[in-house]
Amino acid sequence: MQSLALIENWPVPTAAAAVVRADGTVVGTHGPTAHRFALASVTKPLAAYAVLVAYEEGAVELDEPAGPEGSTVRHLLAHTSGLAFDEHRVTAPAGTRRLYSNAGFEVLGDHVAKATDIPFGEYLRQAVLEPLGMGATSLDGGASPAKDGVSTVDDLVKFAAEVQAPRLLDPRTVAEAMSVVHPGLKGVLPGYGHQSPNDWGLGFEIRDSKSPHWTGSSSSPRTFGHFGQAGTFLWVDPDAGAACVALADRAFGPWAVEAWPPFTDAVLAEL
Repeated sequence: MQSLALIENWPVPTAAAAVVRADGTVVGTHGPTAHRFALASVTKPLAAYAVLVAYEEGAVELDEPAGPEGSTVRHLLAHTSGLAFDEHRVTAPAGTRRLYSNAGFEVLGDHVAKATDIPFGEYLRQAVLEPLGMGATSLDGGASPAKDGVSTVDDLVKFAAEVQAPRLLDPRTVAEAMSVVHPGLKGVLPGYGHQSPNDWGLGFEIRDSKSPHWTGSSSSPRTFGHFGQAGTFLWVDPDAGAACVALADRAFGPWAVEAWPPFTDAVLAEL
């Protein structure tokens, strides 16, 4: 895909990208796809998938208490627990605001670790990474399930294919993860300001009608995924029948706000 070569114009030391269809067909790659990058918040969809495996295995329930008073596993996955961004401090009652929270995912990791008696990084490996053959991906002991994952484009392509055509989870569970939890809630999308509504599923951000946004102007409202402050993103556009992974090693900033949407639009146009 010629569109992927646009990463050559990004002001970053290293970048790699790929597009994969739902059947696992990789339709294009560019750059060092085996290079390991820090994922930052692109760790969250991986962590969420492991939590959903724990749910299907019966280790946790989505509506069981977890985190602050009134909060559940579902609230933590959907950033509606009321926990602050990076502090274990309650700033709103559960279910009332979309407060994007790294702390919430850390509480979630601890909750699953306690329920399964397995450290969360190891549970993630056993539940998601190993079955998908993601051998270059890790969340090392003590690392935050919100932001400390490391991976490659080659590995994330396998995850992006799984999310489009689930084998590890019941497709109904994945469909629920890609559906809006607590519709209508306002909130801040980091790097893009206040959004009303700021829609989110279970660990995946949902594009809907958000503006501005890190995906493209031609991305469908059903597009879901995540971006990370390390200069990373993964989106799945069900209407296009494909997903895109792009990893870079420069912190998110104005360069990404400027570069990512036209890149995505070029990818979608070529599809």
